[in-house]
Amino acid sequence: MNADSKILSREQLRRQVDEWRRTGERITLANGAFDLLHVGHVRYLRGAKALGGKLVVAVNSDESVRALKGEGRPVLPENERAEIVAALADVDAVTIFPELDVRAVIREIRPDIQAKGTDYTAESVPERDAVAEYGGRVEIVGDPKHHSTSEIIRSRRLPRKS
Repeated sequence: MNADSKILSREQLRRQVDEWRRTGERITLANGAFDLLHVGHVRYLRGAKALGGKLVVAVNSDESVRALKGEGRPVLPENERAEIVAALADVDAVTIFPELDVRAVIREIRPDIQAKGTDYTAESVPERDAVAEYGGRVEIVGDPKHHSTSEIIRSRRLPRKS
């Protein structure tokens, strides 16, 4: 399956998840901005895939990244970020979401597991209430949070010329 065919609208994603469930697959959901993909993202997604089943990744839209991270973000547009994430072997489907958190996607596809990175604890995951509504579970995966797109941008910023 090529990367472009993994990028699905929300409606296409709902149908795909229903089909996977009919064949006995479990669904794991990961989410984030994925602006300037780095090794921390790869380890997070690899850890999410290791939980089993199909891995769906919800990528924040440009507008939601800007609202969450501030002006100048994202560095890459949403379609490119989705395509890069979809190109990873561990990823089975990608969708773009405009909301500030992933609760709506959770309620639409009801993943068996919501995977979050190590910058969270199971108690601090903002959307854990939406997962608990239907009996899903939250898992923390990936390596310790030593990688950050914001930090990469800050540390690599070139001095401006006058």
